[in-house]
Amino acid sequence: MDFENIKELINIINSSDLAYFELKSNDDYIKMDKSLTRTSDNNAEKKEASIPVKEEATKEKNDSKENKSKNTVEEVIDENSLIITSPMVGTFYSSPSPDSEAFVKEGDYVKKGKVICIIEAMKLMNEIESNYDGNIVKCFVKDGDMIEFGQKLFEIKED
Repeated sequence: MDFENIKELINIINSSDLAYFELKSNDDYIKMDKSLTRTSDNNAEKKEASIPVKEEATKEKNDSKENKSKNTVEEVIDENSLIITSPMVGTFYSSPSPDSEAFVKEGDYVKKGKVICIIEAMKLMNEIESNYDGNIVKCFVKDGDMIEFGQKLFEIKED
């Protein structure tokens, strides 16, 4: 690999959200680790910036919902509805196994603490729980879909 390609690769990785990158190709070996340069303050700012607020009136309600949430970020879309988004990158599973029924379907009523899906990340199965009581209005992803951080998962209409 020539020097210009290495410089370009460094710029790409540096501008991405990747914390660690390793490349082995023929006789070439490149390893980049920028996890030591990141702080938890940067991650908090990214999460805060990922919540779009549509109106000033919903901002206060949105802030209180974000503080209640432990594993997801929500976006208020009207007075009683909000969007539950993915807290991580991974694979979305709607049920605990391929033979099982989905945790929730559109129209289902869920209580706070009920598992609504699983996101597999780095071979770990992460159960995502509802932080609210309400009806599932819409599911934005399908079983087995690859999802990104902040991607819409469910719309829930709160009681």
